[in-house]
Amino acid sequence: MVTDTKLETIKKLIEPLLEEDVFLVDMKVKPTNNFKIYLDADGGLAIEKCIKINRALYKKMEEEGLYPDGDFSLEVSSPGIDEPLKLRRQYNKNIGRNIEVKLKDGSVKEGTLSNVSEEDITLEFTEGKGKKAVQQQLQLPFSEIQQTKVLIKF
Repeated sequence: MVTDTKLETIKKLIEPLLEEDVFLVDMKVKPTNNFKIYLDADGGLAIEKCIKINRALYKKMEEEGLYPDGDFSLEVSSPGIDEPLKLRRQYNKNIGRNIEVKLKDGSVKEGTLSNVSEEDITLEFTEGKGKKAVQQQLQLPFSEIQQTKVLIKF
């Protein structure tokens, strides 16, 4: 597909622009040649980094002549707090935060992400109330996880 080829080209152009702890999470393109690039960083992604990468990538896309008539748009941002985690590296950066994990069997688990390994994550949660409250740990293999979202509490 033409779209897949374009996304691969964009991926090759953006990789040298990623500095320090910044990494590519996802890329999408709409039929209107609107490219959406989602980046994240181990220590948080500042808007200034997104702007800098957006400008540099836009310039490279023009130099490559991907769209000679300039018929494309480009958005570079972080995935947003309501977006599911996609990469193991995102799990690592969210250790200590409350998460909601939807498993492939349809069940949902909530707790604090306490550990991430190659094969699974460890979720800590409290079962029971008051004096009967017991701290529990649950290991969830990545192979059983359908989706994970960070829970934000106000």
